[in-house]
Amino acid sequence: MRRLYFQRFDLWLSLALSFLVSLGTVRLADQIMDRTYDSYVESHVVADGEIGGVAGADVFRAQSVGDLLTHDTFTVVSPGIEYMNRGAGYFNNWYMYALTLPSGERVAAVINFDSLQQSGDDIYSGETTLPVGRVVYEDLESSESFLSQIEHGAPLSRHDFYIDMVGAGGKLAEEDYRELPTLLVRLGTIVICFPIFHMIGSKLGVFPYFFEPKEKKKKKDEMEWE
Repeated sequence: MRRLYFQRFDLWLSLALSFLVSLGTVRLADQIMDRTYDSYVESHVVADGEIGGVAGADVFRAQSVGDLLTHDTFTVVSPGIEYMNRGAGYFNNWYMYALTLPSGERVAAVINFDSLQQSGDDIYSGETTLPVGRVVYEDLESSESFLSQIEHGAPLSRHDFYIDMVGAGGKLAEEDYRELPTLLVRLGTIVICFPIFHMIGSKLGVFPYFFEPKEKKKKKDEMEWE
């Protein structure tokens, strides 16, 4: 015979009431983030010519790995959206792409999409000038999972560096900006309110105690002895 298990009603009710309270705290947090997101965006705007910023005509156009390693800053001109079509993966909290250089060599790159410059009628035609970048030496082989992701289509030419084309930019989308704070506010509210609601219910005699007060337990023992 199949056995059915039910959670105690007092736990579910305390949890439900805590969740209702969290709707209010999350709404309050949303109002605060409405005001802070604009400031966050402003702090992540990169000036033209800086790392992660728009690359002007005076920025060197790298053609090969050799060019990357012999210039402090540079940009890369990529056909269409080729720069994001050859594999990608997470490394040190960055989402990096396998960027194909004009020479055919591939290197890992983190890209600020706010600073792309596209020519042509749409993103698939013409050329895309990537943001200003610089070489950052890093052992990419330290993360096997990253290499298995980014090299899914073809291997990288170098594993000892990646290209930083973000700098101080790379702002989160508003939805992503809100996601973690909203989750923390909701969980925090529930964690705080759950024992409070259960304690109130216990004092009113509606719920059983988690830990019965000593005075109540003593009185109960005395009644049993009588």
